[in-house]
Amino acid sequence: MEKQLETQLKGKKILFATVPLDGHFNPLTGLAKYLQEAGCDVRWYMPDVFEERLKKLNIPQYKYEKAVAITADIIDTYGGRSEISDPIEKLNFDFITIFAERGPEYYEDILQINETFPFDLLIVDSFFSATPFVKILMNKPVIAVGIVPSAEDSVDLAPFGMGLLPAKNEIERAEYAKMHDQAVNVLFKRAVDTYDELLKRYGISIEKTMLPNLLSKEATLCLQIGSPGFDYTRSDLGENIRFVGALLPYTSNKQNHEVWFDDRLEQYKKIVLVTEGTVEKDFTKLTEPTLEVFKDTDVLVLAATAGNGTKELREKYTSDNIIIEDFIPFNDVLPYVNVYVTNGGYGGTLLSIHNRVPMVAAGLHEGKNEICSRIGYFNYGINLNTETPDRESIRKAVEEIMANELYKNNITKLYHEMNSYNANELSAKYITEVLEVSIA
Repeated sequence: MEKQLETQLKGKKILFATVPLDGHFNPLTGLAKYLQEAGCDVRWYMPDVFEERLKKLNIPQYKYEKAVAITADIIDTYGGRSEISDPIEKLNFDFITIFAERGPEYYEDILQINETFPFDLLIVDSFFSATPFVKILMNKPVIAVGIVPSAEDSVDLAPFGMGLLPAKNEIERAEYAKMHDQAVNVLFKRAVDTYDELLKRYGISIEKTMLPNLLSKEATLCLQIGSPGFDYTRSDLGENIRFVGALLPYTSNKQNHEVWFDDRLEQYKKIVLVTEGTVEKDFTKLTEPTLEVFKDTDVLVLAATAGNGTKELREKYTSDNIIIEDFIPFNDVLPYVNVYVTNGGYGGTLLSIHNRVPMVAAGLHEGKNEICSRIGYFNYGINLNTETPDRESIRKAVEEIMANELYKNNITKLYHEMNSYNANELSAKYITEVLEVSIA
């Protein structure tokens, strides 16, 4: 770290706050520790279930008082979410229940925190719905970290969450413009109106728009995880967006990390890693069909279940070429892997890029279709355009990637592009610029 940067950051009070889900929390941990080591007083607003993780990070915690904690262990059953099959309705539910309605609750808690910890800056994930409350009502800068590809609206793109490819001509741009209008006024009207009403109760008036777009635009600055090579070209890129490369979760070099290893990693020439992340509980969508298609073959399959169906899967799949674990440290095994089969979680995608491993992507919900569509569009892998791929589709995609150097070459180029960013130092530089303006 540059001495000047460290001097500018020393003593600054920085509050982190994220939606209480792993994919929102984990990506910001590396930056939080970097700022703490630079001399910042870093604290984090999170519910009880994150207490042990924050203790291990040695970051003081402020717990939820008024906010409802919709965490990974309850998200699928909360409010009957698991019973919603229509993707538009499920996204409406998520926008309203997981995000919009929590905004005022977060804000009220943060007001109380500010009384004893008058923070200089709030750093949040890009879906943290208290952003405009804190920025406007408390007059404090808020930096959002883009934990998925940029969600800001563009004349060149369809509304975020639809997973559509960039417009190729003016006709498609006109169609996308209609889609933006329909998204705000028809498809997601309930979600848009809900958040608008909540803002107005606090005297905040912002033009109605989709929640991901609003939260990104309202942030003082949006530090976008990734690089231009993993996002569509926009003629109207937001002025507050800064690409920062692969901002990865914190890993300590001081602790003795026991590397995960299995002898079979060196015995097989073809290795596949499959996971459905921590939110998706239905292991039959992607993990099970991947295991089924490659059992008793010359392909070693590593399945990371996040505790979902581990016992059942182990009882069913006993072949020597199958390894099933609750958790596998991706950075330990990805150097051996040929293909990563994913439902589109951004954290896993970034680790796959970091290890130059092309992907088979199959995910639609929670904005994962936007990640999957980029994987396919740029030929960093193959997008199956579904949440429930059949076994033959998985087999063909894996075999195509193993046989065709195109995917490996493309993802290697992207790795070098992302690796050209010093993510933590660059983020810290942007943070100091925001702090200087706010103090002035």
